[in-house]
Amino acid sequence: MILQILLLCVGFVLLVKGADFFVDGAAGIAGKLGIPQLIVGLTIVAMGTSLPEAAVSITSALKGSAGITIGNVVGSNIMNVLVILGITAVITNVAIQKSTLYCEIPFMIGITALMIVFGITRRAVSFPEGVIFWILFIAFLAYLFVMSKKNKAAEEEAECQMSYLKCIIFIIAGGIMVVWGSDLVVDAASEIARAFGMSERFIGLTIVAFGTSLPELVTSVTAAKSGNAGIAIGNIVGSNIFNILFVIGTTALICNVPFESKFLIDSAVAVAAGVILWLGTIRHKELRRPCGGVMLVAYVGYFVYLCMN
Repeated sequence: MILQILLLCVGFVLLVKGADFFVDGAAGIAGKLGIPQLIVGLTIVAMGTSLPEAAVSITSALKGSAGITIGNVVGSNIMNVLVILGITAVITNVAIQKSTLYCEIPFMIGITALMIVFGITRRAVSFPEGVIFWILFIAFLAYLFVMSKKNKAAEEEAECQMSYLKCIIFIIAGGIMVVWGSDLVVDAASEIARAFGMSERFIGLTIVAFGTSLPELVTSVTAAKSGNAGIAIGNIVGSNIFNILFVIGTTALICNVPFESKFLIDSAVAVAAGVILWLGTIRHKELRRPCGGVMLVAYVGYFVYLCMN
C-alpha cells in the first residue's frame, strides 16, 4: 500500500512537471516560428494546464476505469472553483473581468448542464457528443481569440532564448512524463480504491482531481500573493471549460465514456459551484473573502457527502 501511495505521488509530479516542460517547449517552438504569443497563450498554454486531466482521463477510459474518467474532470472543476478560488479569495479579494462574468462563467455553467443532459439521455458521453464538445471547443477558442485581439494593446513579442533542440527535448520529455505519470496515477489510484474499499468515483473526484488541479492551485495562490489575483478567476473558468470540452470531448472521440447515475449529483454540484461564483461576483465585480469562505464550507459539505456515499 505504501508503494501505491508513493507511485501515486510520483505520478502527480510527473504529470505536473511534464505538462510544464511540454508547454515550455511548444511555446518556444511557436515563438521561433513567429507564431504570436497571443495564439500560443490561447492554445498551447491553455491546453497545457488541462494536459494532466486529459492524460489521466484518456488513460482511464482506455483501461475501463470510467469512475476515474468522469470523476477526474468533474472533481477537478468543483475543486478549481470551490477550493482554489475559495483559498485565493480568502487570501485577497479577486477582481473579475466583465467578459468572464457575463460570458465565460455562464458558458461554463451551460456546458456542464449539457454534460448532464448527455448523461441522462445516453448514460454515456459517446462519439457524437464528443464531436459536439469539440465544435463548442473550437468556437470557444475563436471567441477567446476575438476578445483578446479586441482588448490587446500593442506589445513586443518576446524572443525565445531556447534552441530548437532544447525545445524539442522539452516537448518529447514532457510528453513522456505526462503519459507515464498518467499511467502511474490511474493504476495506483485504482489499487488504493480497491484496497480501502473505496469506489473509483470517490478516488477520481478527490485524490486524482486534486493532483491534476495542482497547476491551477499553484498558479492562483502565487498570483494572489504577488498581487496579480485578477487573472485567477478567468484562468480557472477557462481551465474548467477546457476540461469539459477538450478533455471529455477528446476522450469521447476515442471511446465511449460511461456516465454513472451518481455523477448526476456531482455534475449538479459543479453547476452549483459555478452559480455560487457568479452570484458571489455579480454585485461587486470581484470575489471577496466572505464568498471565498462560503465556497470552502460548501466543498467541506460536498466532501462529507462523498465520504457518506
